[in-house]
Amino acid sequence: MPQSLHSGSKGRAGPAVIRTISALRNALSRARGKGESIALVPTMGALHAGHLALVRLARRRANRVVVSIFVNPAQFAPNEDFGSYPRTWQADLAALAKFSVDAVWAPSVATMYPQGFATRIVPGGPALAGLEDAFRPNFFAGVCTVVAKLLLQVRPDIATFGEKDYQQLKVVTAMARDLDLPVKIVGVPIVREKDGLALSSRNAYLMASERAVAPTLYRVLKDCAAHLNAGAPIATTLAEGRAQIKRAGFVVDYLEARHAETLAPIAALADGPVRLLVAAKLGRTRLIDNIAV
Repeated sequence: MPQSLHSGSKGRAGPAVIRTISALRNALSRARGKGESIALVPTMGALHAGHLALVRLARRRANRVVVSIFVNPAQFAPNEDFGSYPRTWQADLAALAKFSVDAVWAPSVATMYPQGFATRIVPGGPALAGLEDAFRPNFFAGVCTVVAKLLLQVRPDIATFGEKDYQQLKVVTAMARDLDLPVKIVGVPIVREKDGLALSSRNAYLMASERAVAPTLYRVLKDCAAHLNAGAPIATTLAEGRAQIKRAGFVVDYLEARHAETLAPIAALADGPVRLLVAAKLGRTRLIDNIAV
């Protein structure tokens, strides 16, 4: 089993795969002993160009890059897709090799949640904004618990998170701040398909007919932002946006205008900076997106 971090090269088959905490600590202690900075990119695998944008930024910002691949059962509700969530291990390793990733931290569920595990982090603040938390009540406790463990295991200087999961980014940022974790949380802009659909591992669930409709979310977000910037009332603009999304065949969970940092509701653009956030189901696939206003 690979036990060390090493720089990428044309002759290297891929990143070191580390599966035990002791091996991870040994490898990282050697890197720190050389004064090297470390970046962590937390993922659940099924990597796409959005994940690789996180890796690319991490590669620029640190000497060593660790990508974690762990499908976290603690953030899935019983009726969600833990069992069917896409798992593409070999393709993920091949993609990461092209970016000279130094190590893949791939713990088992038993390693992350051993017998007798009885602690979790229950966040407040942006985790109680009435967005994702209203539809996935235990989601952010699961996210914060696993992310805190990953940050403590790797002890990175920076960790990169995508802005597509915008509420998650704000929740993790607040957690790291509130718990005095010595890491900088860095948000990375959304990567989109040419038609505007935000990249997501769950896009693989879309049927061809649904895939053609899916970019409606981004179009509506852009239309709403344009109307708000032109002076239209927030409530009216959002109501019209929700109606457009429903007419396209979605079941809307929310379309909201929130303060971009606190995620608190706003009454006017002057209360900003403002972020528009949307979540809606198309068939069996739940999609989320957001843009700045």
